Amino acid sequence: MQTLLINGKWVAPVAGEAIDVINPCNAEVYDTIGRGRAEDIDLAVAAAQGALDGAWGKLTAAERGRIMLKFGQKILDNAEELAQIEALDTGKPITVARNDIVAVARYFEYYGGAADKVHGQTIPYMNGYNVSVVRVPHGVTAHIIPWNYPAQMFGRTIAPAIAMGNACVLKPSEDACMSVIRLVQLGQEAGLPAGALNLVTGYGHEAGAALTAHTGINFATFTGSPEVGVMVQEATARNHVPCVLELGGKSPQIVFDDVDMDKAVPVIVKAITQNAGQTCSAGSRLLVQEGIYEEFVGRVAAAFAKVKVGTPEMDFDCGPIVNRKQFVRVSGFIAEAVASGVPVLAQGQLAEGVSADGYFVAPTLFGAVPRDHKLACKEVFGPVLSAMSFTDEEDAVRLANATEYGLVSGIWTENGSRQSRMAQRMISGQVFINCYGAGGGVELPFGGMKKSGHGREKGFVALEEMSTTKTVVQYFG
Repeated sequence: MQTLLINGKWVAPVAGEAIDVINPCNAEVYDTIGRGRAEDIDLAVAAAQGALDGAWGKLTAAERGRIMLKFGQKILDNAEELAQIEALDTGKPITVARNDIVAVARYFEYYGGAADKVHGQTIPYMNGYNVSVVRVPHGVTAHIIPWNYPAQMFGRTIAPAIAMGNACVLKPSEDACMSVIRLVQLGQEAGLPAGALNLVTGYGHEAGAALTAHTGINFATFTGSPEVGVMVQEATARNHVPCVLELGGKSPQIVFDDVDMDKAVPVIVKAITQNAGQTCSAGSRLLVQEGIYEEFVGRVAAAFAKVKVGTPEMDFDCGPIVNRKQFVRVSGFIAEAVASGVPVLAQGQLAEGVSADGYFVAPTLFGAVPRDHKLACKEVFGPVLSAMSFTDEEDAVRLANATEYGLVSGIWTENGSRQSRMAQRMISGQVFINCYGAGGGVELPFGGMKKSGHGREKGFVALEEMSTTKTVVQYFG
């Protein structure tokens, strides 16, 4: 049970306690991880600070970049092993898991290549002065990542942080972190010095809370629910520590009457069934102009009915929900909507042979969802799509922006002027026109507005988030 990495050594938690690892396909325990607590966080933060003061802090940007490129290659060299671990731990189809591992490698390739290309600037000032602004690491950075894409989220948050020279303490979700443990091992093999990357497994209310409240951290990132995001922000604020928060969404797919239906339908279905709907940016609201509502939603329903749910090796469209708590929550959303009279237009199919004890949910399309219904505004975080109609462009804008969230929007229209108008008026961090998700897009800045959070990950801007500026004024007069 040595699942904590602290100062380059794999150790058991100080308290010696463990957490069961559950297979979501059958609810059976297949492994354990360490239950880290505050004392383990103390050790990890101290190790990170020691790395900054020692070998890690002395490396040049180019040297960091070379280690990261080696890390990326290590991931590709062990891609199938990592994918199998990811699929078993999360239940996602093996093809999806394989794609996730390729994406993780891409993060280290992208940020490894960018590590020595973050430039400062000079400022014209008074005679007799040289003024420069340089980018420097925050120092010790805290990273709390979720269970829906553990491997990808590892790359998304850790790669830009170490590219900028921070020393990291990582707390992955207790519900899915086995691939992360293996990835951290590969980071050691790639040459990360002791303490540059530390891993503490455990519960959020114990290890996670201790990490965000720690006086030794200088920056934090968190992906999860808005409720926990508030707690993270309150904890870091007590020590005046900045943070990046990505807190979910209720993203609209806005379909106008000039849509290319053949192109739109499969993308819209995949955008909610991908990863069993357990995606912050899932396109969970389908807003269709009333003139084509019946035809278009009918096509979506026909496609929905063909969606299949199974185990990773079956490699269908969806796997199970990741844990029992979330399974009960998603099932409750569906049952409550049915009980309230919202029509079910289509449901996917559970494959023959899946365990009755597994956390499998049939993807469900609801139609004519009332605008004030829970399904129209609350994040389900499961394979549930809510269809609604709108009249015109103004109505579409009102409906699209009528939630607490603002993460992603999808716009489907062949009208170029309308594309520009709608994109400008969407209150969301990303807008996709006649596409959705764009393959994950390591290069594309990602983050939310409103209760979807603040700050940006991915893209070059993540390097700016993972660093701060220092102004140097030299007088030579």
